[in-house]
Amino acid sequence: MILTKLSRVTRPRALFLVLVSLLATIPALSLVLTAGVKAEAHGTPMKPASRTFLCWQDALTDTGEIKPVNPACKNAQAVSGTTPFYNWFSVLRSDGAGRTRGFVPDGQLCSGGNPNFTGFNAARDDWPLTHLTAGKTVDFSYNAWAAHPGWFYVYVTKDGFDPKKTLTWDDMEAQPFLSVDHPPLNGSPGTVEANYSWTGQLPANKSGRHIIYMVWQRSDSAETFYSCSDVVFDGGNGEVTGIHEPGNPTEPVPGTCTATRKTTGSWSGGYQSEVTVTNSGDVPMLGWMVDWSLPVGQKVDSLWNGNATYNGQAVMVHNANWNGSLSPGQSTTFGYVVTGSGGDTAATLPCRVG
Repeated sequence: MILTKLSRVTRPRALFLVLVSLLATIPALSLVLTAGVKAEAHGTPMKPASRTFLCWQDALTDTGEIKPVNPACKNAQAVSGTTPFYNWFSVLRSDGAGRTRGFVPDGQLCSGGNPNFTGFNAARDDWPLTHLTAGKTVDFSYNAWAAHPGWFYVYVTKDGFDPKKTLTWDDMEAQPFLSVDHPPLNGSPGTVEANYSWTGQLPANKSGRHIIYMVWQRSDSAETFYSCSDVVFDGGNGEVTGIHEPGNPTEPVPGTCTATRKTTGSWSGGYQSEVTVTNSGDVPMLGWMVDWSLPVGQKVDSLWNGNATYNGQAVMVHNANWNGSLSPGQSTTFGYVVTGSGGDTAATLPCRVG
C-alpha cells in the first residue's frame, strides 16, 4: 500500500496524486522476469521514485513553473537550472551500452555522468525519501515515456551507506538484486500514467538509509538510463516524505515539440528529406524523438544529425548528442536518404519530448 496525503486537494489533482501513488514499489531479490510484451519508453522509477521525478513533483506549481521547496531539490536547481526538472525522464547516456562501473564516474552515479543533471549528484541526507520494509513483496513500477525495448538492472547500496558522503561504485552491492527482461507496458507512452509493472521482493536484512540504483538498457541501441531513488528501510509502506503537495497545471506533460518534413531532392528509385524539429512548448527540453512509417517498398539508406532505430517500415529518430537541447521556439534539423520508389508527401511527423 502506498500512502499519499489527499486532504485539501481538488478532484483532478487528487486523481493525479492517487495515480502516482499507486505506481508501486520495488522488485525481487535475485529475480529475473521475462514477458512476451516489449518494454517501451524513456522514463524513470516512480516507486521508489527517482530524485528527478520527486524533485519535479516538489517543484511543480499550479502555473507549471518550477519552484522547489525541498532543500536538496533547491540545490539541484541552483547547480543545474530548471531544465532537468521538466526533463525528469531523460537521465541518459546515448553511448552507455549498459555500462556501469568504469564508465559512469564515482560521484556521478545519480546523473549517469550526464552533465545536464549534475545537481542531482549532491551527497545530502535531505533528498525526498521513500519509506520501505526490507524483504517485503511489493509491486514495482517505472514510468514509460517513449517507445524503446530494454532490460532493467536494480542495485542497492551496501550496509553502512552514508548519504552525506559521495556515492561511489564501492558503495553499491556488486550485483543487482533484480534483473528484468522486457516487462509488460501499461498505458500509452508519453504520459505520466504509462508504466511497466511487476511484483517482487525487496532486499532482506536492510535497515536505515539506502539508495536504490537502477540501470535501464535499451536493446535496440546503446542508449542507457540511470537513476537514484533515496529510500529508508524503516518498516514503511511506500510513504514519501520531503516534498510538498505538487501543483496541478492544466497541462502536466513537460514540454511539446513539432516536426515538419520536406523533400530536398529526388531521383528514380529514391529521394532525400530534411526534418525540422522545433520546441513548440514553453519550457526547455533536453531531447526529442520523431517517429513515422515509410511507405511499403522504401527503406532509409543513410541518416545524419540523429540516431535512428528501425522496425520494418517504422522509423524512430532520437536527437544526436549535440542537438537535443532546445529552448522554447528553437529548432534543429536532421536529414535522411531513402531508397525505393514513390516518394513521400508527409509534411508533418509525430514528435515527442524525451
